[in-house]
Amino acid sequence: MSIRKIIVKDIEIQLIANQLLEYVSLTDIARFKNPSEPKDVVKNWMRSRTTIEFLGLWEKLHNPNFKGVEFDSFLFEAGSNSFVLSPQKWIQAVNAVGVISKSGNNGGTFAHQDIAFEFASWVSPEFKLYLLKEFQRLKEEESKTKSLEWNLQRTLAKVNYKIHTDAIKGNLIPPKVSKQQINFIYASEADILNVALFGTTAKEWRDDNPGKGGNIRDYANLEQLVVLSNLESINAVLINNGLNQSERLIQLNSIAINQMKSLISSSQIKKLNY
Repeated sequence: MSIRKIIVKDIEIQLIANQLLEYVSLTDIARFKNPSEPKDVVKNWMRSRTTIEFLGLWEKLHNPNFKGVEFDSFLFEAGSNSFVLSPQKWIQAVNAVGVISKSGNNGGTFAHQDIAFEFASWVSPEFKLYLLKEFQRLKEEESKTKSLEWNLQRTLAKVNYKIHTDAIKGNLIPPKVSKQQINFIYASEADILNVALFGTTAKEWRDDNPGKGGNIRDYANLEQLVVLSNLESINAVLINNGLNQSERLIQLNSIAINQMKSLISSSQIKKLNY
């Protein structure tokens, strides 16, 4: 149950949300008429036959468990000099949901906004107008906040989805080297790693990207840089083991493919990217 407050004519009015219903403090509204004994104001309002009729109609419309027989008894007695009805008695007798009673700090009698505005009209038409405007202002602010939160979540979801799909579309997973590439003797060991990871040599990349400065590794993403560092170490081991360039290219390419697949699905790497 969430509790919020608004200020109306210098009076603090509590609002509570209970499941899907919004309740306004009748006790706080009553302070406008009688600051010292607000509960008496609420009881006097509930003595009226008009009030009982309104409360009963509201419950019939919104409460499938409303006890109509007990309501008829109250309606018969309402308006007489001896008739007294407290919020607690009304709630217990007819199983009301439109009015609730809270004890302790921030306690008092609360009612659904429909009922609260009706009570405010009885207390003071002027006060009801200010209450209604302040209540509407609060709802507009909450609506804007929820809209911003929803748009932010929606935007983030789109961004995350695009990052994921772009990673795949952008060939994060290296292509398997062709037979022609395997048979080709590259000028430097650096190009062995470029072909294994990026599928192209440094010169081929520059020819395909004449408008970009630097080299292919300057445009590598985090996952590719991690794998590149690993490939450098592995390549040194393969060289020491006496493997020629073609053999090493096949192994390095296979390792690059497997490592990129693992890194793309790694939650820790995703966190670093963000």
